Amino acid sequence: MNTKLNSISLRLSALTVFRKLLSTKEMSAFCTFLSCDGDLRTRLSLYGEFVYSLAPYGNSFSTFLKKAVCEDENIYIVSKAKKKDVPSSVEKNLNEELSLFTELSGLTPEDLFEEEAYEGFIPVFDNEKTDFNALYRERTENVGTLGYGIFASKAMFKVEDGEIVPVDSADEISLDSFVGYEKERETVEENTVALIEGRDAVNVLLCGDAGTGKSSTVKALVNHYFSYGLRLIEIRKDQLFSLSHIMGKIADNPLKFIIFIDDLSFNKNDDCFSMLKAALEGSASAKAKNALIYATSNRRHIVKESFSERGGDDIHRNDTVQELLSLSDRFGLTVYFQKPNKILYLDIVHALAQRKGIKLDEKELDIKAEAFALAKGSRSPRVAEQFIKNLR
Repeated sequence: MNTKLNSISLRLSALTVFRKLLSTKEMSAFCTFLSCDGDLRTRLSLYGEFVYSLAPYGNSFSTFLKKAVCEDENIYIVSKAKKKDVPSSVEKNLNEELSLFTELSGLTPEDLFEEEAYEGFIPVFDNEKTDFNALYRERTENVGTLGYGIFASKAMFKVEDGEIVPVDSADEISLDSFVGYEKERETVEENTVALIEGRDAVNVLLCGDAGTGKSSTVKALVNHYFSYGLRLIEIRKDQLFSLSHIMGKIADNPLKFIIFIDDLSFNKNDDCFSMLKAALEGSASAKAKNALIYATSNRRHIVKESFSERGGDDIHRNDTVQELLSLSDRFGLTVYFQKPNKILYLDIVHALAQRKGIKLDEKELDIKAEAFALAKGSRSPRVAEQFIKNLR
């Protein structure tokens, strides 16, 4: 191994701030190749493994490095996000390591084999010289909108085994894809902007008929305001027990979060009821100042109750009924998405048909759209979209 590569190998082995990068398969493959003193065949095999690992990053080493560095959750970025002082020793280690990454982004295949007496083809990879000190300084200064760790490059997350994980192939819906319901979306958007700007904002219940765009509205807002520091964490009703744990994980994060519960409803004796109630009422253990709860439901009163349950032997039956029915009232804002009338439904159909380039006589289009809605049993934006897809 030449002197330059040996130096890089030794410096990588001593990483401290970005030490987690050594456990990635890409960096592990690179370091294994650098430290190999074997014959040419062995070194070529390890080199091939390294280049192969770059496939998810467009075969670019610099692209991998930028993603890995920017998403790393380390003592420096966490301290900066919490506005805490960083020891000078950590600052010095950080700058040295960023300079090393800058050097790595300038390597070429010829650099790695410059002393090898080999006339065969050496696999190539892309690399773009990047000033990592400047890049990381920018991210640190804008950590409140760019984020760090898993929240650096993804907008939507879910909970698995109590941990927050990114959603693969998240919905990429945008605000300009909707037709109708402008007032309803504007109401939700105004509250969301207040959250982002640190002004008073409230938990939101989006309720109404199925297929009217309640869930899509929330996800479109998150996509639109991603660059402003907004993220979404979706949890299922049965995961409400982990709500305080989730709030604790994000409480000191400079980003803003929507805790999203889709299609929410409870039975009378549902154990998750009290956890959501505590969060909505502002319990310290189930609330974070940088997060709000947005829930969707097809029901105005999100607690299911049968007529038989209105009787029973509960001495304070009326108090119990009111407790159950008033859960929805604990949301600071309730926005109704009612199923569209015929005029709005056809307006949505016309707009979608125009976007998709469908050329059909308007009267014929209306007749077919109404027949399709009749077969589906209702009119809704979702039905209109399904109708247009069936026409194509």
